[in-house]
Amino acid sequence: MKKLIYIIVALLVAMVFARQFKPEQSDEGFDIQSFAELPVQVGGRIKPLDSAARNTLLVLAGRQKVQTPEGDYLSPIVWFMDLTMKPDRADTYRVFKIEYPDDLGFAGLAQEGQRYYSFNDLRPFFGEIQKLYSKINPEPKKRSAYEQQIADLNDGLILYNRVMHSLHPIGDAERLDKLVDEYSSYVSLIRPGMEALRKQQANEEYDAEALRAFINYGDDYLRLSQIAYLRVVPPPPPVDPLEDWKNVGQELLDVMQGDGLSPYVTSYAALTMSYRAGDAATFNQEVAEMRARFAADFPGDIGRVHYERLFNLSQPFYLSMQLYVLVFLAVCISWLRWPEELSKAAFALLVLAFLIHSFGLVSRMYIQGRPPVTNLYSSAVFVGWGAVLLGTILERLYRNGVGAAMAAVVGFCTLIIAHHLAMSGDTLEMMRAVLDSNFWLATHVIVITFGYSAMFFAGALAIAFVFLGLISRKFSKEAARKLSGMVYGITCFATLFSLVGTILGGIWADQSWGRFWGWDPKENGALMIVLMGAIFLHARWGGICKERGLMALAICGNIITAWSWFGTNLLGVGLHSYGFTDSGFLWMMAFVASQVALILLANLPWQYWRSPFGLDKSLKERKRILIAASGSENSAASDGEV
Repeated sequence: MKKLIYIIVALLVAMVFARQFKPEQSDEGFDIQSFAELPVQVGGRIKPLDSAARNTLLVLAGRQKVQTPEGDYLSPIVWFMDLTMKPDRADTYRVFKIEYPDDLGFAGLAQEGQRYYSFNDLRPFFGEIQKLYSKINPEPKKRSAYEQQIADLNDGLILYNRVMHSLHPIGDAERLDKLVDEYSSYVSLIRPGMEALRKQQANEEYDAEALRAFINYGDDYLRLSQIAYLRVVPPPPPVDPLEDWKNVGQELLDVMQGDGLSPYVTSYAALTMSYRAGDAATFNQEVAEMRARFAADFPGDIGRVHYERLFNLSQPFYLSMQLYVLVFLAVCISWLRWPEELSKAAFALLVLAFLIHSFGLVSRMYIQGRPPVTNLYSSAVFVGWGAVLLGTILERLYRNGVGAAMAAVVGFCTLIIAHHLAMSGDTLEMMRAVLDSNFWLATHVIVITFGYSAMFFAGALAIAFVFLGLISRKFSKEAARKLSGMVYGITCFATLFSLVGTILGGIWADQSWGRFWGWDPKENGALMIVLMGAIFLHARWGGICKERGLMALAICGNIITAWSWFGTNLLGVGLHSYGFTDSGFLWMMAFVASQVALILLANLPWQYWRSPFGLDKSLKERKRILIAASGSENSAASDGEV
C-alpha cells in the first residue's frame, strides 16, 4: 500500500509537469522559439519578444493564450507573429476581455456567455468607444466600474494598435509582401527628395514627383514613430546597454540624416515577407542571423534574454501553486487515512514546491539584476516564499502536518495574489524612484517583508488551531499545546524581523528624505505590526490570554499585516504609495471580514468545540461553574443559619 500511494503521488506530480511543459511547435516549420528570443526594449529594459507578447496579452485578455475562431489555442508569441505580420488573421482572434459587455450599451456586441471579443467585433463601435471615453472622469481613482471598463477597452484598443505597428508599417497585403522593396525605394528617394525639398523652399525648379513620393514616405514613417510600441532597433556598435533603442519609425526617419538603414529594420521586413509567404527556410535563416548579430552586439545581455524566455516557458510560480494544492490535499487526507505514507509524501512535495518557488525568485533576481522585492507583485511572491520556508522548518521539527498544510495555504494564496497583480503587465518593470537602492532593497525591504511572511504564517497556524479545535476528534490537549507553541515561536520571529525592518526603514528614510520618521501611512503600518506582535507576546507572558485568546490575537495580526502590506497603498497618499490598485479595496474588506469571522469562531463557548481538547476545556468549565454554584449555595445556607 505504501508503494502504491507514492506511485499515485508521483503520477500526479508528473501530470502537473507534463501540462506545464508542452513544447511550442509550428506545423509549418517556423523556428518560433528562436524568434521569441529576439531582444527588444520596452518599459526601460531589454527583454525577449516573448515577454512583450505575454505582457500585452495579460493586459488585453487577462491570460496568456489566444483562441482562434476554429477553437485552437495559440501561444503568446504565435499570436504576436500573426498580429504584426498577418493582422487580418489576428483581428479575428478574441483577445479583448470585457466583463460586462451588456453594460456598454452597444447594440449587437454582447454575445451570451462570451467575455472575449475580437478586434473585428469591436470595429463597428470605435467611434462610440472614443465618444464615451471622452466623457469619463479623467482621474482613474474616481471612476465608476462602468467608466473603468470604458477606459480599459479604449486603452486596450490603443495598445493593440501600437503593438501591431511594432515591427513595420501596417498596410494592405500587397504592401506587407513588398516591405524590403519599399525600404529600398525609400532609401533611394531620400537624396533626390531632400534636394527637391530644398529647391522648392528656394523657389527653384524641382522634381515634383520625387518630392511627393518622399513626403508620402516621411508622413507615413512619422506616424509610425509615434505609434510603434516596441523599440526593436538597438544603437549601432559600440553599444551602450543604457542607451535607448529606437522603434522602426524613428529609425526610418533618422536615415534622412545620412546614416544607413539599420539591418534590423530590413531583417524584420524579410521575416514578415517570409512568414506571410510560408517560407520557413528563409524565416529561420533570417532569425538565426539576427540572433547572431544580437549576440555580437550585446554579449552580456543576450544570455539574460535567453534565460528570461526559458523562465517564461517554465512558469515556476504557476507550477508551485499547483504543487501547493497537492500538498494541502495530501495532508488533509493523511489526517483521515494512511498518515505515515501521505505525511512523508506531503513533506517531499512541499520541499519540491519550495525549491521551484525559490528557483522562480532567484530567476527574477538574475533577470532584473535586483534583490527579490521591488514592487507589490514581487512582495507577494516573497511573502509566500518566506511562509513556506518557515512551514518547512516547522514540519521538519513537529511532523504533525499542520506546518506543511498552512505553508501550502499561505504559499498558494500569496501566489494567487501575485497572479492577479501581474495583470497590469510587466512585473519586472523599471524601479520606482523610492525603491531605487539595491543596498536598502536587500536589507530593509527583505527583512520587513520576512516579517509579513511570519505574521501571516502565525495567523494561518492560529486559524488551523481554531478549525482543528472545533471539528477534529484527534486534536488533543498535547496537540493543542504543540500548535500553540508553534504560533508563539513564529510570532516571536515576526516581531523581531518587523522591528528590525522598521528601524532599517527609518535609517533609509533619514538618508533619502532627511528624517527618520514622518508618520507616513506605510511607516505607521510597520509600527502597527510591531505593536501587534508585542501585544501577543505580553498577553502570553503575563497570562492575560489563554489558548483561544492568543489565537484570536494571532488572527488579528493577519488584519494588521494586510493593512500594512496592501491597505496603506490603497490610500494613494504618502511617500510609499507606489503600488496603488483601485480594485484591491473590496478584496481587502472581504479579507478583513473573513478574519473577523474567524476571531468570532475562536471565541465560541467551549461546548461547541468537538475536539478532545475542547471537550476537556468544556468539562473543566462546567466543573468550575458547579463548584462556584455549590460554594454560593453553602454560603447562602450559612447566612440563613446565622
